[in-house]
Amino acid sequence: MRSWGYPPYVSVAEKKAKAAKKLKQLKKKNLHINPIVIEGRAIARTWWGKAWNKNLESYADYHNRIGRGRSYVRHGAVLDLQIGSGGVESLVQGSRSKPYSVTIRIKAMGKKNWKEIKTASQGKLDSLQELLAGKFPKGLGEIFTTQGRGLFPSPKEIDFGCSCPDWASMCKHVAATLYGIGARLDQDPELFFKLRQVKMKDLVTGAVEGKAKELLKKARKKTSRVIDDSDLSDVFGIDMESPAVPRTKGKKRGRSVTAPKEPPKGTNALTGKSEKRAVPKKTLPKTQTPKTLFETVVGTVKKSKQGVTVAMIREKTGLSETQIRNVVYRARRQGIIRNRGRGVYISA
Repeated sequence: MRSWGYPPYVSVAEKKAKAAKKLKQLKKKNLHINPIVIEGRAIARTWWGKAWNKNLESYADYHNRIGRGRSYVRHGAVLDLQIGSGGVESLVQGSRSKPYSVTIRIKAMGKKNWKEIKTASQGKLDSLQELLAGKFPKGLGEIFTTQGRGLFPSPKEIDFGCSCPDWASMCKHVAATLYGIGARLDQDPELFFKLRQVKMKDLVTGAVEGKAKELLKKARKKTSRVIDDSDLSDVFGIDMESPAVPRTKGKKRGRSVTAPKEPPKGTNALTGKSEKRAVPKKTLPKTQTPKTLFETVVGTVKKSKQGVTVAMIREKTGLSETQIRNVVYRARRQGIIRNRGRGVYISA
């Protein structure tokens, strides 16, 4: 029996079954469909997802839509979610048989704001390393979340559209999509920068180069405390440019002095005459090239057919959790490894 003005009650089990049935139908037509699957009670677990979900509450014109959106995403109603440059497209299962189409458009970050963020982030190498590992960066939290000047879009920088008949700007289907974005950022934080149409590489490169110059300036000679460019590339997944080495010239009484040229091979240095010498050939022993950080982690993943976790890789390699997560992140982007399940990685 249906009460006046209210839709008939549908249990959680029925909602999940309906969404699962529709998802199965859609997968037959589209192999690239990408649903949001929430495991456990928390929609988001990392700093990225939590900060995004907290910020989206400022978009709601009707607060009850927020709660309905959380319920929808938990029940598997977000059947497909595709994040692109400056926009998101999704399909959300509602009360009708046909899913509703949701479109979200986000304005590109202003060049001035992005420049200010990059400048403020320089010298905060430790915070950036925490950020890439999905941990809360206390040193960058305020920089990233400042209303109107941070990374997160303000209400005037985001537009919603949904095919449902709800008159609210942010309906429950849009809210579910927004929470789905937060869950997706748990898996790949770089998608956030894609939404704002900026490159995370620019942010990290500036901070890393600044740190490298500072270390090299302080150190008169190479020590174990000085970070090599190659090490920085492995940790952050970026290509560092090697500086050009200038020609060395000495000065004597205002005139440049260059090193004397060596005589040609086979010439006596004293007489200048050519001489022939039998030079025995030496066979150098073959040495095994040490594996890089990237090769070590990826190799460990490839050896396991059942899949490995970060904790298992750490136990086998002795590397830190941050180093492992950064390599896993790079390898997933390059399509070398993939997720077999949440937090379980296997060779692609």
